[in-house]
Amino acid sequence: MKKEYTDKHAQMGLKEKLPKIECFPNQFKGYEITIEIPEYTSVCPRTGLPDFGKITIHYMPDKLCVELKSLKYYILGYRNLGIFYENAVNRILKDFVKACKPKWCRVIGEFNIRGGMRSIVEARYPFKK
Repeated sequence: MKKEYTDKHAQMGLKEKLPKIECFPNQFKGYEITIEIPEYTSVCPRTGLPDFGKITIHYMPDKLCVELKSLKYYILGYRNLGIFYENAVNRILKDFVKACKPKWCRVIGEFNIRGGMRSIVEARYPFKK
């Protein structure tokens, strides 16, 4: 029996409530921050199998810096969430930018090999063509 991808699969994980990303006032200007999260996990919305990977967030703060403990709990919120790689990376970027309003931000998801293929997904703010 062949399972088809549906609009429901494509939209899973985009609207579910996740822990809040908190921030604190930035005290300096003109520097960059890189945060590596090597133990990202979520669930494939179609198969229900676990997905593993590394998320890297690289940004230049403006008035706010992200508070790491809240970011940790936010990322842990994906653990049992059915969401595609592409949606996860773009949602992380959207939620991160909404929380701390950086000058720019890049989120990279490097996902473990599945079916002989490795996926790397990158999203940027502001988006440039």
